[in-house]
Amino acid sequence: MDEHTKQTLLLGREHYHKREFDKAETSLRQVVERNDRLADVHDMLGVICHSRGNFAQAEYHFERALTINPGYTEAALNLAVTYNDRGKYEAARQVYKRIKGTPPGGLDPFARGKIANMHAEVGQAYADAGLGREAIAEYEKAVWLCPQFADLRTKLGTLLREMNDLPRAREQYEAAVNARPNYVPARIQLGVTLLSMGDSDSASEQWNKVLETEPDNPRAKMYLRMVAAARASGSVPVSPPPPPPDQGSAGDR
Repeated sequence: MDEHTKQTLLLGREHYHKREFDKAETSLRQVVERNDRLADVHDMLGVICHSRGNFAQAEYHFERALTINPGYTEAALNLAVTYNDRGKYEAARQVYKRIKGTPPGGLDPFARGKIANMHAEVGQAYADAGLGREAIAEYEKAVWLCPQFADLRTKLGTLLREMNDLPRAREQYEAAVNARPNYVPARIQLGVTLLSMGDSDSASEQWNKVLETEPDNPRAKMYLRMVAAARASGSVPVSPPPPPPDQGSAGDR
């Protein structure tokens, strides 16, 4: 590889890791024009294409990366997700088997977590575009892979509640709380959902448990005051104003 190509590759990787995908793509495609045998370059281009919803082009780059390096696990994981996004479920299963010799449930925790997070990213993109059902489907895939991730279950519960599916939303919040009893966002949202279902006592119980973990939590205090005031006036609110999104991050799991 000549010095100019090396510098272009270095620049492309730097932009990629900063998630400056437009700049990264420009550099990486210049590298591919000079050297088409770099598996990680194709993997990065695949991720960039996938992030834009260009699944066909992403599939090409991930497949090319694996042709160059059949043992490239990250590219294989990315390809499996892309196959799944394109409805090529059997192809996705075959890639899963090639990675670990077992279906997705037998993948190691790192692999499952990576795939789950990719589904969550796609789900969030659907949610941002106002496509609630599609977003739910992606988060359901993420939760299936990593049922212990409380933040993924909490986000799925919120999407279900927005679709007015309160019973299923409640199930997800309760599962999140069971997985991580001190995960405050799940308890806050569970309380909101219980109150929406007319169970103010159970809602208040959840918010009081939040205060056991975070004594100064402003949302829990506000909701408890609201319920107390409503009871004093002889009425119970149907639901509190929804809290802003606060699902935590992968590091909160």
